[in-house]
Amino acid sequence: MQVQHVFDPRTNTLTYVVWDESTGDAVVIDPVLDFDPAVGRVWTESADAVAAFATEHDLTVHWLLETHAHADHLSGAQTLAARLGARVAISERIREVQATFAPVFSADHIALDGSQFDRLLADGETLEAGSLRVGVLHTPGHTPACASFHIDDAVFTGDALFLPDFGTGRCDFPAGSAEDLYRSVAETLYALPDETRVFVGHDYQPDGRELRWETTIGDSKRDNIQLRGDTRQADFVRFRTDRDATLSAPRLLLPSIQVNIDAGRLPPAGPDGKQHLKLPLKVS
Repeated sequence: MQVQHVFDPRTNTLTYVVWDESTGDAVVIDPVLDFDPAVGRVWTESADAVAAFATEHDLTVHWLLETHAHADHLSGAQTLAARLGARVAISERIREVQATFAPVFSADHIALDGSQFDRLLADGETLEAGSLRVGVLHTPGHTPACASFHIDDAVFTGDALFLPDFGTGRCDFPAGSAEDLYRSVAETLYALPDETRVFVGHDYQPDGRELRWETTIGDSKRDNIQLRGDTRQADFVRFRTDRDATLSAPRLLLPSIQVNIDAGRLPPAGPDGKQHLKLPLKVS
């Protein structure tokens, strides 16, 4: 199995192309659609890079896998689905996230049953992608619908587990849970063999270090600054809760959520023929 990362520096997001070099069967994990909120411009530079790589290496991309409904970037799943003929999959718990957020945007066009995704994934199931076998591990906490994908000797952890010098994902979004995230990491991810390679969903390059995207379960258990193998649940929950209280909302939170709970689809055009994202207001 081979892995190629594609990094979006605007959102610090890592997209992965994972493939079997003997067959060319592949999946793409967490694709990005580029978006400038200042002018409402959408473009496909990040998705273009993924599509070009797949074409150059003659890959058959079977699935576009979302680790969760991202709050910091728009998904490029629909762009790549159209170009590569791939299908889109996410945890079956996306329905909980849809039920929470669709009313926030008065988004009546968004189905709340997950039907806009081609497949909803259950915890513990195996998804076939040609010769690849993708194990689905539900790892909630950052959101209820977070999943990690276990392929061969690697696990792709999205926003659950980051590199050891950054820690874990935040848990202060609606229905997020530091208790759930502790169990997801300590009991699910850390139960994998120590040599398992870990590919993370973001790298924020603390202290200006060079970009990294890979660690191991063993290194995470030993060195993760927020949650090691010997960290007690109460200590992690206290730390995570206190830290989250100091964090600002992600810059692209509102645009991202309303697109991503709809499988990366942009809103339908209105009577003026234009597409509009919504911005709910809090008036005090």
